[in-house]
Amino acid sequence: MADSDLRKKREILFAKFPPGQVPEAADDLQRMEAVEVQPKYEKRSLGVGYDLQQHTLRELDEHLVDKGFHLDNTLLSKLTRALIYYVEDTQLHNIGAPDKRLKRSAAEGYVQAWEQHPHGDHDDTPPEWREYK
Repeated sequence: MADSDLRKKREILFAKFPPGQVPEAADDLQRMEAVEVQPKYEKRSLGVGYDLQQHTLRELDEHLVDKGFHLDNTLLSKLTRALIYYVEDTQLHNIGAPDKRLKRSAAEGYVQAWEQHPHGDHDDTPPEWREYK
């Protein structure tokens, strides 16, 4: 697979409300390493360029949603995003790229949940009731 096949140029569309998301989202994404960002104010969108081995559209979209931005949720946008996610995942699988690690906060969430989970033989019954005959 040629390097040009792994260089992606995509467009991220934003919802009409709240207004003014494009400049803020552009500022946020420009801080990410190896992501080119081009605001398109008239279309309420961002043009993004990235190398597939470093970023995916799913990762960029989830980053923006986590930051509180609202992406366009029309049926066409949802279908387009789903297709791009699938194609990028397939390309990564085909070149043998390792799976991306869970976000640090998600992994920590699982660890914390596991620590709260009772382990082994745990019985909440008071000892005097267990011995009752």
